[in-house]
Amino acid sequence: MERTEAAESRKQHDGLDPFERFVELSTRAISRAPFFAVVVAVVVIWAASYPFWSSTTKWELAIHTFGAVLSLLLLVLLENAGRRNTEAMQEKLNVIAEAMAALMDSRAADDPGLRGAVEDLREAVGLEKRH
Repeated sequence: MERTEAAESRKQHDGLDPFERFVELSTRAISRAPFFAVVVAVVVIWAASYPFWSSTTKWELAIHTFGAVLSLLLLVLLENAGRRNTEAMQEKLNVIAEAMAALMDSRAADDPGLRGAVEDLREAVGLEKRH
């Protein structure tokens, strides 16, 4: 049975605060072609507006200010999304390592060499600290 995009979206939004939901939606919008098209359109409109500005300095300042503000906002949004992705990936790796350690632990009675490997794995990923 296939999951719909809406169901997947609801699952991802569970447990997120309003800012993180905003970041999730923004990241989806920013990473698609329409956002790029809007930015290109703004630059084209800015370039075409040259004759309407009283000075070249003000015309240049307008695009530099727009670009700086947009860059700062995107940096904050993308850094937040990247942090959450890293945390989710680390949690998945911890679950895999924990399952692997448990499996190796159950087989350690048959193979004494596994006992040291289990301890090394638990130490390497800090599993004993999580319990």
